[in-house]
Amino acid sequence: MKVRKLQQRRGWAFSIAVAIVKPALLATTRHDWIDGEKIPASGGFILVLNHVSHIDPLTAAHVVYDHGRLPRYLAKSGLFKNKALAYFLGAAGQIPVERLSRNAIGAYDAAVRAVQQGECVVVYPEGTITRDPGQWPMTGKSGAARIALATGCPVIPVGQWGAQDLLAPYAKKPDLFPRKLVTMKVGDPVDLSDLLGLPPSHDVTQRATDRIMAAITALVEDVRGEKAPAERFNMRKAGLPETGNPYKKAKKSKKERP
Repeated sequence: MKVRKLQQRRGWAFSIAVAIVKPALLATTRHDWIDGEKIPASGGFILVLNHVSHIDPLTAAHVVYDHGRLPRYLAKSGLFKNKALAYFLGAAGQIPVERLSRNAIGAYDAAVRAVQQGECVVVYPEGTITRDPGQWPMTGKSGAARIALATGCPVIPVGQWGAQDLLAPYAKKPDLFPRKLVTMKVGDPVDLSDLLGLPPSHDVTQRATDRIMAAITALVEDVRGEKAPAERFNMRKAGLPETGNPYKKAKKSKKERP
């Protein structure tokens, strides 16, 4: 695995995070970074990947950092309710987003500015941990596509697998031993060139989103050595809530039944 030295100034928040998080990850995971050199060494871009665990933002940050970049996340606004944590996340350049809210437009604007300023912005297009029964990527939301179409920046897809073994979806405790293998495969930039000159529309954004999810899914197939379902899982069609723990709510609803 080839790694790049970080060229950016980390700042105090990232320095503290690296000192705490990286040793913890090395103690609990083994990692296989495939084609990590495809992460741009400089310039603004979006990194998009599938979401399988609450811990995978840390493992994603690990691969980005190992290849010389600092990740800027679109982080759910609930993390910013604690003043101390909000101060820390803000100092690390993380971007709060209020999901399913009109205020999400502010996060979009901040992400566009970050890309234009040469930053690496990490986006989970699914918007939440996958609810697909086989943990395959679901249908995507439009955020990453909209940022890409607005900026013309590279969209770098990543397929990942293994973080869910360290912390299963919505589990309260991690499974620390033995160390878990986390694999991340970085793909070529998603080709959106034919869409960049078109007038903005729902159709154009959806086409870009579909290409992004197709690229991520193909990489996950490579990492897992399996074939994904022909149709991606859709939370709305399945009647599942788009935020929170759907399994916890399902159990509660059973108790409330007469």
